[in-house]
Parts: sequence; structure tokens; C-alpha cells
Amino acid sequence: ESQRVFEDRFINDDDKKKFTDYMKEGYKFLAEFDKEGTAFEEPNLFTSFITMHQGMDKAYIPIEDMPSLKKVLEEKLAEYNELKAAMDLVLFDDAMSHICRICRILDQPAGHAMLVGVGGSGKQSLSKLAAFIVGLDIETIVVSQNFTINDLKTFLQELIKKCVKTPGTPRAFMITDSQIQEEVYLVFINDILSSGFIPDLFPKDELEGLINSLRNEAKSNGYPDNFDGFNAFFLEKLKRNLHMILCFSPVGDKFRIRARKFPGLINCTMIDRFFNWPRPALIDVASRFVSDVELPTDEIREGVAVFMAEVHESINAANKKYLQFERRHNYTTPKSFLELIGFYKDLLQRKRDHIIDQINRLDNGLLTLRETRTKVQELQEELKIKMVDVADKKEKAEVLIDEVTRESEKAEAEQAIANEEETKTNTLANAAAAKAEEAQTAVDGAMPKLYAAQEAVKCIDKGKLGELKALGSPPALVMVVAKGVLTLLSNNKIPANEAIEKTWKKAVSEMNDPAKFLDRLLKFDGTNIEESKLTTVKAMIDDPANEQFDFNVLLKKSYAAAYLGKWLTSMVEFNAVFKFVNPLKIASEEANEIVRVKKEE
Repeated sequence: ESQRVFEDRFINDDDKKKFTDYMKEGYKFLAEFDKEGTAFEEPNLFTSFITMHQGMDKAYIPIEDMPSLKKVLEEKLAEYNELKAAMDLVLFDDAMSHICRICRILDQPAGHAMLVGVGGSGKQSLSKLAAFIVGLDIETIVVSQNFTINDLKTFLQELIKKCVKTPGTPRAFMITDSQIQEEVYLVFINDILSSGFIPDLFPKDELEGLINSLRNEAKSNGYPDNFDGFNAFFLEKLKRNLHMILCFSPVGDKFRIRARKFPGLINCTMIDRFFNWPRPALIDVASRFVSDVELPTDEIREGVAVFMAEVHESINAANKKYLQFERRHNYTTPKSFLELIGFYKDLLQRKRDHIIDQINRLDNGLLTLRETRTKVQELQEELKIKMVDVADKKEKAEVLIDEVTRESEKAEAEQAIANEEETKTNTLANAAAAKAEEAQTAVDGAMPKLYAAQEAVKCIDKGKLGELKALGSPPALVMVVAKGVLTLLSNNKIPANEAIEKTWKKAVSEMNDPAKFLDRLLKFDGTNIEESKLTTVKAMIDDPANEQFDFNVLLKKSYAAAYLGKWLTSMVEFNAVFKFVNPLKIASEEANEIVRVKKEE
């Protein structure tokens, strides 16, 4: 009890040693009562959960030895991992001692624990297991950016209700210093530690309803049947069921300042300090985490664990020198030791993967070399056979080259001739194109004359032709026009000196069938007119007395005669152009035929 009450509050080994010396000095006066001399035997740990685990009544008695304690705690840890989120804990002696201390605190009414140690020393994990062992449910807050003091008050209200409302289960509220965003949080925590309750946490009517709900339970426990009695039972039940677990770090000035401002943190809690893990603990933890690493022998695995512990402790020694010379603290925590183990395992795995990769690459390279050597030997054998074929083909190739050379010379000579012929052909083609263009230009000029003649015929209908035929004494020019038309249409030659009146009668006779007459005009072949007929007609047109068969002059004399005169002059002009174009066209076709033949050659 002296160790739990006093020694657990000391902060270094020197103070603990002095305290032990004082106890031994004072024990001299009590030595006669310790006949067996067991007062200072180690380990000095008492528990109440071992007897319950063994199926006996709860009894606060000393443990037999550390192995028996470890067996019980390992079974409890297995139960915890089955029911709750699994924790991978290594139960070395120092960790088991802390579990026993925390269980002792939580097993007492109004027992509140102040766990002091750097981050990663296992305060929260061991607290969860200890609370599970003594049958407490752990309650924690989830602090976020939006978490406010009102959220904390709501959480505490619900927590108190769970503790006191029938049936009222024991619970432990665990909070870390990193979760205390505002110092006002500690006001509520200090009130719980000091008095067991937080004034003004509940509205008055809600608090009264909560206390009155415990009336039957309070009466059955012997409390007076009045509000004061119910309130006393409420506070007593709350102290019995609500426990605080404060996980604080001693790093910096924050813990010292908070302890001074809120004395309940120290005066109303039982302190358990988490110091650096001792060397055996470091070796146990390292052995536990490297147990799944494939190593050649157990001796090497043990050596790795010892080396890791040695490295970690060497940093602790360096930290002391750093503090001595620089007056500044540097902390190596158990978490950093676990990170060292994780780094070793990761580095070892990466190195092994690299070596395996190199081995695989070497094996693949050797396999490739063997396959290459085999293929080279096969290729050499094939090459010997191929060389014989190559020599034979080389001889044939030389013969072929000579033949190709001769053929090339012959082809070059023929190509020169072909080039000369191509030049001539191109010259002929250009001449033919020029003639074709000239002919086309002449045709383009002749076709309007033909179209004019045809349009003139289309302008004459049967009525107008009948009017012309019905003229009793037609004008001389009209009769001349009729003679010219009849000269072209008639199969028989019309004498040039024949009387005009006689010719007029023949013309009228041709016009007796107007449709046939007009059809003959439309279908007249202007490209094939006898030269004698052309001479006769041209003489008529060129005669000054006939005024060139002027359309307007004839129109005044006869509508039909005017268009017949236009047909006659247009047909003569068309024939003249055609006779000029036709030789050009024939020459162009002959030139194109020559070009085609030359190109085929």
C-alpha cells in the first residue's frame, strides 16, 4: 500500500530508492511480526480479479508469480479481442504491473486514475484491458473541429444517466490531454474528481426528475424517503459507478500548469507513471513483433531483438547528454521503438525482395545465355548448309547479272528511241489539239446559223404559209425568195434563167402540203448542199436588186416570205462555215488517231 500510495507518485529512480530506504529503516520496528521475511519480496502486486477468474469469491490478494499473472491476463486479452476491437499487446512484466495498478484504482469506489507518460507508452490500451477485467465499459469523446463545450456537456449528461439510471452500470470515462481543446473542459473534470458531480450540468427540473426516478432503489437501500435522501443516494451511486481515467503527457509545461489550476487532477486521483520500458520489456516486445519474420535460426532472432533494445536504450542515453548540454528535452517513446521494429521489418522485406529479384534476374540471364548458346550452335550448323546454297546461288546470280546488264543496255537503247517517238507524238498531239480547238471554235460560230434557220422555220405556221400561197401577184422579191428555197429543196435542178413566175408556181405547188413543206425545211441537211445550188442561191442573195433578202424589207411584203428568206440566208452561211470546219475536224481526228497508235507502241 505504501508503494501504491506514495512510490507510484515519484518521478525518478533516485526518489524511489530513497523511499525504499526509508521503508526498510521504519520496518525494523515491525520485523518481529514478519516471521517469514516476505515484506520486501518482489513482485509486490495485489489483485482482486485472479480469484474471480479462477471461479472463487473476490479477494484482494498478492499474486503468486509473474508467469501465473501473465497467463490470466493473456486469457483476459483473448476474451477482450473476441468481444471488442482486437489489440495486439505484448504483456511484459512492466505492462502487467500497470494493468494491476489500474485495476486496483478502478475497483475502488470513486477510484480515478491519472496515467502520466509520454505518447505511445500504452496508457490507453492498458486502460481498456484493465477496465474490461474489472467489468467497466469505457466511454470516450470523439473530438472534431466542430466539437464544442455544449457537446461535452451533452456527453456528460448521457454518461451520468447511464451510471445512475436503473440498473446503472459502472463506467469509465477515458480522456487524453490531446482531446482537451479548451481549458474549460477541465472545470467539469475537476468537479467530478472533487465532488463526484458537476453543478448546473442538468436543468433543475431534469435533475429533480432524474433523482426522483431513483426513489424505489434509494428506499430499498435504506435511504430516507425524501428528496435529500434520494439526492444522497444519487451522489453515492454516481461515485460508485463513474470512474475517470486521465491519460496525460508530462512533456512541456501544460501538465504542470493544469495541475496547479485544477488541484483535483492530483489530489483526487491515484497516479500511475509510465516510465521508459525496461530492457527486458524492450527485448520481449521486439521478440514478439519479429516472431513472424523468417530468419535462419532462433539465435539470430533473439540477437535482432537484443540489438533493437540496445539501439533504443542508446538513444535514451544520448537524450540525457542532449539535455545536459542543450538544456532541451528529446523523448524516445515506446511508439518510436515500435516504429523502429516496423522500419526494420519493412527494410528487411524490401532488401529480401531486391535480392530475390536479383536472383531471378540472374537465373533468367543464365537461362537466356544457355538458350542462346544452343541456338548459336544450331545456327552454325544451319550456316554451313546455307553457305553451300549461297555459293551456288552466287554463281547463278553472276550469270543473271550479266544477262540483266545486257538487257539493261538494250532497254536503254529502246528507251532512247521511245523518248524520241514520245517527243514526236507529243508534237502531233499538240498539233491535233490546236486543230481540234480551231475546229471547235468554228463549230461554235456555225451552230447559231443553223439554229437561226430552224427557229425561222418554227416561226412559220400553216396560216402564214397559206397567206403567202394565196398571193395573186406577189412582189418580185417574194418570188425570188421562193425560187431560192425551191432551188435548195428540189431534187431537180431549177434553171437559173427560168421565168420567175414559172418558178413561183412550182413553189406554190410545193406549199400545197404546208406540214410536209415545213418538215422538209426543219430536216434539211445544211452540211450537204450541191455546189451548183449554192452558186445559184448565192447569186440571188448577192444580187443588189434583191437587197440581201433583208428580213425587215421582206416582212413588209410577207410574213412567211421574211422567215423563209431568213432560213435561206442562215442555211447558206451555215454551209459555208461547215465546209471550212469539216476539213479541220477530219485533220484533228486523224492526228488523234496517230497519237493513239504512237502511245500504244
